Amino acid sequence: MSNKEFLTIVTATRGNYSDYWLQELLKIKGNVQFILVYPPEAKIKKINDPRVRILVSPYKGEVIQRFTGLLNAESDYVIALDGDDYAHHDILDLTIKYFKLFPESWVLRLKIQNINYLDEQSIKKDWEQIPDLEQLAICKKTPENPYPFQQGNYKGLLEVPIVPLDKQLDIRHIIFPWKQRTDQNGIHFENFNNKIWRTERVQQALEGLSQAMKITGALIWLPSWSLDRLLGLFVQAKFYQKDAIIGHAMPKLEQIRYIVRDSSLKETRLYLMADILLLKCYPQYGYLWNLIFWQMYTIPRIFAKSIKIKWIKFKSRQQAFS
Repeated sequence: MSNKEFLTIVTATRGNYSDYWLQELLKIKGNVQFILVYPPEAKIKKINDPRVRILVSPYKGEVIQRFTGLLNAESDYVIALDGDDYAHHDILDLTIKYFKLFPESWVLRLKIQNINYLDEQSIKKDWEQIPDLEQLAICKKTPENPYPFQQGNYKGLLEVPIVPLDKQLDIRHIIFPWKQRTDQNGIHFENFNNKIWRTERVQQALEGLSQAMKITGALIWLPSWSLDRLLGLFVQAKFYQKDAIIGHAMPKLEQIRYIVRDSSLKETRLYLMADILLLKCYPQYGYLWNLIFWQMYTIPRIFAKSIKIKWIKFKSRQQAFS
């Protein structure tokens, strides 16, 4: 293999990652590029590994920081990893072998294990060996096997179709805004993070997304967060082909450990103003309209949760000083 990295791992960080997380990140084997993107004025930790590249974004925020890192990826493939999640140490070898077998794929969906942040034993346990891809069967949707996902218990490489963007607008989301979305159910996926993508397609999508952020003249709308779903859907919309198979999903055991924190105390975030950029570029897709109308209904609940969290924090401070 040439000196050029085959895989880049991009992390947007405030610099508050743990020593253990960094230690595990650097245990990833091979010629991998790590890009850590800090906000301005953050304290940057010194890392003695030539594979690490430190960038400082123009502004603070998940969108601009991750945007900066992804645009600077020079490898053939790229993955966005949060600063408290963990990737298998052999992820590079997996990436090389998969895209050699499936060079037309856009993306490899890694198997994710959700782990409570207090479950230190599960977080720190040894990784299981990644199965030999050439020995895995291809699981696909057929008339004889209409549900190959098997509630997540599939044994082979599961074909992943593109998001069905051409679904019709479901008017029930307008008349009955509390109706839950069902568009997202299926083998397809919306989110970008924790998947291995072809860098060329990602960067082309980022170029289109940057144009979508222009409102008029020099005025630009730059969301602070929610690049995860926004970019995952934007890439698929930009290169949309109905019923296309864009990649595969890995079977168990996990290649990503996703750390789950107490949702009741997490910062509340409104994703509508980021996802609306999708409609600006691709208003022809009913799938995106369903997403936007459903999110409009969630706004009161988000504000109510925000007030509740602030009240809990206020009461906690009062008790601390009493």
